[in-house]
Amino acid sequence: MINKTMETTRLSSKGQVILPKAIRDNYHWSAGTEFEIEDCPDSIVLRPKKPVPTTQLSDVVGCAGYRGPSKSLDELDEAIAQGK
Repeated sequence: MINKTMETTRLSSKGQVILPKAIRDNYHWSAGTEFEIEDCPDSIVLRPKKPVPTTQLSDVVGCAGYRGPSKSLDELDEAIAQGK
């Protein structure tokens, strides 16, 4: 459920904006949370930056979708040497 309560804040001389505690608590934002800022014609949109999940090599092996026959290391080395 979206809370439509209007909150106000002000820009400091250092360019900082304090997010009201009720907003921070509602979204579970703590110190150090990074945000993306989108500049719109009549407003700005502030959204928390989504962390990039840690991956293992096994998670991404084969993601390029190669469908041909397997190549040996010698074949790969030869193709690299030829600039293919």
